[in-house]
Amino acid sequence: MASYIFSLDFWASILRMATPIVFASMAAIIGDQANVLCIGYEGIMLFAALFGALGSALSQSLLVGTLCGMAAGVLLAAFFAYFVLYLDTKPLLAGLGVNTLGSGVTIYVIYLLTGMKLNTSTLPSLQFPDIQIPIVKDIPILGPLVSGHNLMVYLAFVATFFVWFLLFKTKLGLRIRAVGKDPNAAASMGINVKRTKFIALLFSGLLASFGGMYMSMGYMKYFSADMVAGRGFLGIAAQRLGVSNPSLVLVVTIIFGAATAFGIMAQTLPSVNLPSQFASMTPYLATLIGLAIMGEIAIRNKRLKINDIRRKALAEKSGKKE
Repeated sequence: MASYIFSLDFWASILRMATPIVFASMAAIIGDQANVLCIGYEGIMLFAALFGALGSALSQSLLVGTLCGMAAGVLLAAFFAYFVLYLDTKPLLAGLGVNTLGSGVTIYVIYLLTGMKLNTSTLPSLQFPDIQIPIVKDIPILGPLVSGHNLMVYLAFVATFFVWFLLFKTKLGLRIRAVGKDPNAAASMGINVKRTKFIALLFSGLLASFGGMYMSMGYMKYFSADMVAGRGFLGIAAQRLGVSNPSLVLVVTIIFGAATAFGIMAQTLPSVNLPSQFASMTPYLATLIGLAIMGEIAIRNKRLKINDIRRKALAEKSGKKE
């Protein structure tokens, strides 16, 4: 096992496993900065995965498939935003509805087009290409680790920079953070709060769409029912653990990718002989451990603050007595 963990194949698989989670976590950061709780990224990713795969298969154009996947994901995000922002639906309920809709509609569409309920293997989708980086690909160790990955793997890192730049270097990002922190103050400055949040959710839906399309047009060659398999929720967990800091969230998603890759590796080694459910369990186990650590840190910080307040109060009392 140790030899495989330190092999280049294992470290490359970490990047592949982390890619859809990175897109989902970046989407969750934008939603969080706008102060809108969206748990519907699972459904958005499923929509984008299906319609991206179908669009590329039916048109035999990767560009058309990508546009179809983006449009499907953004449309479902707009659906969520309209219900939450303009119809005052509870975000949690709307998110559950989006996830249920994404799961049910995708299976129904598969059945209508292929007569199957599990996947679109009879309509194989086009795939995003693998990218060989010039010069870097010929460097020992570094070349196989960095070069030769699917295009979406590199776009995931670009998405991290994009979210940071959007939120902290643009006027729109400033408005998104303003309406998320204090909508009343933002409205007093002439910012349309609902419209700004709506735009933020469209951006988050777009990013989540790329995570979904990677699953059906990069990681696999077709769409499979519920193939996102909780990665939307893992993206939300990564955003929480990374406190909406794009760089820190990226690190957390890589840890989740490592947990997933380790789970898959563990069940393929005959000497280990672990059940198949272990691979699905490992990223969630990592999430629970991370949340427990964060909770312990929060409790300690709270205790330190309380003790500091007590010391100041005692110092003030002793000063008054003197």
